[in-house]
Amino acid sequence: MSTLTATRNRLKQLRERFNPIFEKIAAGAAERDRSGELPRAEIAELAAAGFGAVRIAESDGGAGATLPELFELFVDLSAADSNVAQALRAHFAFVEDRLISAPGPARDKWLARFVAGELVGNSWTEIGTVKVGDVITKVTPDGNGGFKINGTKYYSTGSIFADWLDTYAERTDTGKRVIAAVHAHQPGVALAEDWDGFGQRTTGTGTSTFTDASVEEENLIDFDTRFKYQTAFYQQVLLAVLAGSAKAAEREFALELKNRKRTFSHAAANVASEDPQLLQVIGDVSAAAFAATATVERVSNALQGAYDSALELQAGVISVEEDEATNDYAELTSAQAQVALTPLVLTAITHAFDALAASATSISKNLDRHWRNARTAGNHNPWVFKARLIGDLAVNGTELPRVWAIGASK
Repeated sequence: MSTLTATRNRLKQLRERFNPIFEKIAAGAAERDRSGELPRAEIAELAAAGFGAVRIAESDGGAGATLPELFELFVDLSAADSNVAQALRAHFAFVEDRLISAPGPARDKWLARFVAGELVGNSWTEIGTVKVGDVITKVTPDGNGGFKINGTKYYSTGSIFADWLDTYAERTDTGKRVIAAVHAHQPGVALAEDWDGFGQRTTGTGTSTFTDASVEEENLIDFDTRFKYQTAFYQQVLLAVLAGSAKAAEREFALELKNRKRTFSHAAANVASEDPQLLQVIGDVSAAAFAATATVERVSNALQGAYDSALELQAGVISVEEDEATNDYAELTSAQAQVALTPLVLTAITHAFDALAASATSISKNLDRHWRNARTAGNHNPWVFKARLIGDLAVNGTELPRVWAIGASK
């Protein structure tokens, strides 16, 4: 059996396994967005079904999915409810980091947690007057062989659903930047759902506060060992959200047009669903969804190359320079895709409203959630900076930064 055939078979099996759950998630997506009800049950069902462990090797209890296969599923999930997909962004990034970490008991313990259905949330971004590059969240030895963590983070997407919090912090004893994997279910951790964005309303985003929360030394991960393609990976989740939002808009606006009973005296047909101008609108949305999905696939292949490169570097098969080049390529493709897809998807969803006239703006239909969610996803990691950096690479050969920070202006 060829590699391509094996991939197709595995993806087919994965879709057969998870699509029934995705369909249930899609059925309640509009109402959850309208009411603000968090998808706790939906995410718990995905975790119980093994979705959080699809990247883990079959020999370790997972599904052995490649990165292209993972992000095919991510687009499917985003088309069902982009908020659920966005809420799992940090989890899959942490899984990826553990997959390429050094083999041994520590790695095995994490893989077993993922297979058991445990999820990881995000706590990275400092807010307020913190200077660019500073880390206010601190990890301090507790005198008993463990550590305490103190600090406040915002944009903690998915943390409210999680068992562990992937927290960017600084050790007070060594000054090293670390990822502290903090157990979420303890007295020193407070999670607030205080995100007030007009999109991504049910992603469980908000403030994470750590007050002398405990963290084991084995769960302090040197940030310098973090997987090199992490920024491209995080961006790829947002690209999948954009592609899924476009597919969802195509599906729901097409259904609304098919069922539309009203038309206009100056329309191009007596029935709205046969009006060539309105059909063209839906066709344009469909083409944008296709282009977005194809672009996600292209980035997935670059990320798979970076993953393979990490393993080859560990095995001594390739040089550090070759590995760096592969990671630079993954960063470039994700940046190019972001610059291309953000306006493409937003324009397509905006245009979709032209197929339905005033009724498309009905709060009861909640079709605007697709635009709101895509617009919000497009505002993370501002693409205007990426366009400039891509241009600098094209003109001057300046490599894109793979890690950056945010903070108060100088």
